[in-house]
Amino acid sequence: MKNKTIAIIPARGGSKRLPGKNLLLLGGIPLLGHSILYAQKQECIADVYVSTDDDAIAAVAVQFGAKVIKRPEALSGDFEPTVSALRHVLESIAETVDDIILLQATNPLRPENLLKEAYQIYTSGNHESLFTVTRNHHKLGRIVADKYVPFNYTPGQRSQDVEPLYFENGLLYICKANLIMKDCIVSPEAFPMIVDHPFALIDIDTAADLDYATYVYKNNFTEK
Repeated sequence: MKNKTIAIIPARGGSKRLPGKNLLLLGGIPLLGHSILYAQKQECIADVYVSTDDDAIAAVAVQFGAKVIKRPEALSGDFEPTVSALRHVLESIAETVDDIILLQATNPLRPENLLKEAYQIYTSGNHESLFTVTRNHHKLGRIVADKYVPFNYTPGQRSQDVEPLYFENGLLYICKANLIMKDCIVSPEAFPMIVDHPFALIDIDTAADLDYATYVYKNNFTEK
């Protein structure tokens, strides 16, 4: 029997640094809409759910064809982990789900074939979870007792010789539904899929982030 895979997009309404960010427009489409449309193009996804506590977000989600799960106030605070929203979705729907694809509204742009390639890696490798990462090429350090202490390099070392470090870019996460029920998205054995693409640098949390996303969008989707 074929596994059932759903996409979940958490999108609460209480953004502090960029009010109403999930509904701000990028290329004439709300940030939330980009992730819904992306999910709807994927053959592996049976249903697209938006978890939200906000009526305006819920209305836009329905407009774009997603199913809405209203999130209770207790799970919508600033410090509530994302996995709580995912677990609430699973507890709220009747059907049995095998795999979850987490798409964040604040990461609206993704390479076209990213999810197809990620899902193939996830299934063929029988992984419990997968998430996308991008290499950071900066020379990083800590400040200890008002002194700078290099972390991934030695002073004078060339940038191209710096120890490679990676960061979660937030483009997508895939995991088993039973992992979510254990309050986990990225397991210790999760597969880190490396993504080297300008879209991987877009994570909208401030007005400057949105300006940069608009610049990248225009350069990739607007006819020159």
